[in-house]
Amino acid sequence: MISRVKKTVCVVLAFVTALPLIFSLAAPAEVSAASDVTINLSAEKQVIRGFGGINLPAWIGDLTASQRETAFGNGNNQLGFSVLRIYIDDNKNNWYKEIPTAKRAIQSGAIVFASPWNPPSDMTETFNHDGDTKAKRLRYDKYAAYAQHLNDFVSYMKNNGVDLYAISVQNEPDYAHTWTWWTPQEMLRFMKENAGSIKCRVIAPESFSYLKNMSDPILNDPQALSNMDILGTHTYGTKFSDFSYPLFKQKGAGKELWMTEVYYPNSDNNSANRWPEALDVSYHMHNAMVEGDFQTYVWWYIRRQYGPMNEDGTISKRGYNMAQFSKFIRPGYVRVDATKNPSTNVYTSAYKGDNKVVIVAINRGDSAVSQRFALQNGTASRVSSWVTDGSRNLAAGSPINLSGGAFTAQLPAQSVTTFVGELGGKSTSNTTYGAQADATLTHSVVEATYAGDDTIQYVNFNAATNATVQWNSIYCAVPGTKNVKFRYALESGTRNLDVYVNGTKVISNADFTATGSWATWGEKTIQVPMNSGNNTLKVVTTGTEGPNIESINVSAE
Repeated sequence: MISRVKKTVCVVLAFVTALPLIFSLAAPAEVSAASDVTINLSAEKQVIRGFGGINLPAWIGDLTASQRETAFGNGNNQLGFSVLRIYIDDNKNNWYKEIPTAKRAIQSGAIVFASPWNPPSDMTETFNHDGDTKAKRLRYDKYAAYAQHLNDFVSYMKNNGVDLYAISVQNEPDYAHTWTWWTPQEMLRFMKENAGSIKCRVIAPESFSYLKNMSDPILNDPQALSNMDILGTHTYGTKFSDFSYPLFKQKGAGKELWMTEVYYPNSDNNSANRWPEALDVSYHMHNAMVEGDFQTYVWWYIRRQYGPMNEDGTISKRGYNMAQFSKFIRPGYVRVDATKNPSTNVYTSAYKGDNKVVIVAINRGDSAVSQRFALQNGTASRVSSWVTDGSRNLAAGSPINLSGGAFTAQLPAQSVTTFVGELGGKSTSNTTYGAQADATLTHSVVEATYAGDDTIQYVNFNAATNATVQWNSIYCAVPGTKNVKFRYALESGTRNLDVYVNGTKVISNADFTATGSWATWGEKTIQVPMNSGNNTLKVVTTGTEGPNIESINVSAE
């Protein structure tokens, strides 16, 4: 989409959605939920890739350095976004504009994907589209050249430190009033004949309103389907009842399903902090996860007067609703079966990963609810909670103990609450994170050559400066100073690493002394501050290549 174009269908639907909230009554006394929320930890659904939005410096200016930290950091007053969408300008001379924010996102552990609005002008032609004689399309003799154009962008970004996770063929090919139109047949032809030459995961077709006529032909054609890695779509004006896609479930095995753009419920000026309207963001996210089985949820502009970040760089009410998901449901987590609507106005979803269970509970009603949650096929001793409502933003609650695998919690009126529990009752134990598990590596590789046991893997730094390993999901039940114990090997000498927590340098030149050989493992313990919830920890080389790191162990308290 484009900021200058009004999407009337979205505005109308948003107004209809908002009417019950506009005329809501004063909150009556607390009521109890009608039924339990049952979380079956063994009933796995989709793998979550992450949550995020687009940065589009060509249209509204780049995020500042501090705004990048707010967007992609996962500490206090940060959104914890793990997906960044960027713009493929048809003019290659403008590609440099995407680099700074994309590099910072990757350093924070996010994945980056890119979408084009137009091919280069020499590849397009005008035609008559429903009376519009200036409509634009890709020339039929330029399909191969266009695939190379996309490859050029992939290579340019990689050469500048941004390894794209995926690239799209076209943004909203079925809503292209001011960009490039594609018919379903044209998209099918490109996917069959040209997409296979693109040296990156390919996203298609990014329909404006999840219109299945754009993607059905791809799913029904074996060659086109083999060249599509991710079915991407936008959900402007899409009914929740149309979020499900039976044909994709039938034929999309091995493919991913992403929601790559939306704003909801509207794009009104200065609407980002209206309450309870902002609660509709988490409600929309719930339906995207539960009804749509999407693996990503990507907002439109990250920073906008109707977006997750206000124009001044602070997090908006809409942003805090997104953060109730993005800060706790990390890349690689899996949605598990949970009672999705235990009572009127209450909506829940559940996820697991890193030995944790995450439950997001939304109460759209104007009364508080006492809700019971019961775990199946897994245990936890207690859960921590965070709530956003009319007066609070990601406010931490007191830990709640479980009894018989269940707990009861209060869901305030018009609120979203996230509960996080350590599975197996390990909330007071230290946790070990392998150097290769849920870690982002830059100028570093996973090896097993010198471990002394080829089942042991470790990270080997391959550059004397700016080689990194970052652990992306270090969970702490309580905030405070944590002991971090490194298991490492170093044949001789001393090597130093800078240490960052949640994007902030906390130790300069931490020294790692020799262990005697590359197959002899030693330990070094440092102390660093961490927040409650998920944290990132990154080590960076500062002039030497660093030791080989097998794992870190982080204290719980």
